Amino acid sequence: MKDQEKIALITGGSRGIGAATARLLAARGYNLCISYRARKSAADALLEEISRFDIRAIAVQADISSEADVERLFGTVDSELGPISALVNNAGMLLQQSRVERMTAERINRILQTNVTGTLLCCREAIKRMSTTFGGNGGAIVNVSSGAARSGSPNEYIDYAASKGAVDTLTIGLSKEVAQDGIRVNGVRPGLIDTEMHSDGGEPARIDRLKSNIPLGRGGQPQEVAGAITWLLSDEASFTTGSFIDTTGGL
Repeated sequence: MKDQEKIALITGGSRGIGAATARLLAARGYNLCISYRARKSAADALLEEISRFDIRAIAVQADISSEADVERLFGTVDSELGPISALVNNAGMLLQQSRVERMTAERINRILQTNVTGTLLCCREAIKRMSTTFGGNGGAIVNVSSGAARSGSPNEYIDYAASKGAVDTLTIGLSKEVAQDGIRVNGVRPGLIDTEMHSDGGEPARIDRLKSNIPLGRGGQPQEVAGAITWLLSDEASFTTGSFIDTTGGL
């Protein structure tokens, strides 16, 4: 299947890594759906930006922690774009930096519901559409994990890191489960990337504090992660599944 015939869904696509991935896939001729939880104006602005490409693109509001929202999201892609061939599980969340002794069950469950349950639900719906067993044409899934899955993110985001460790595990298991169904499943692990997520954690300048620890000596840009995602979705990665690309600057 040629790139220009492909239909991609990017969850959490209105900002940061998701938006950068949308720009790159649009430039390569993918028809796109970007989902967003609350940032409608940002999603609309992104649609306007990528309208210069000869593609079809839509934005759909959906909270991936809600099973009903996920089902509605995929149903909208079906009706407005057609059968999905690429899924980027980018939507995720973290909360204010905290040590474990100050974490509540509500906080932990909120993160797990989005980052783990939501990712699995999106994988489930994609498989139903992509799997050759169910009459699909195959496809590719890329799960956006985090370098925190390896570091554990002590003193800051152990709950977030644990959720991304789960994403790594589901990526490995799912890649084996659906390999015979024509579906490849891979992951990327971004490190310190210049996005708004650091503000969500309460420290907008976090990269400046930590960049001296990065072998390349700087934080990364969203488009540098988008490049890895795009390669894993492409036919150039046709023999790659169950693998990860660390976009961490050497950490």
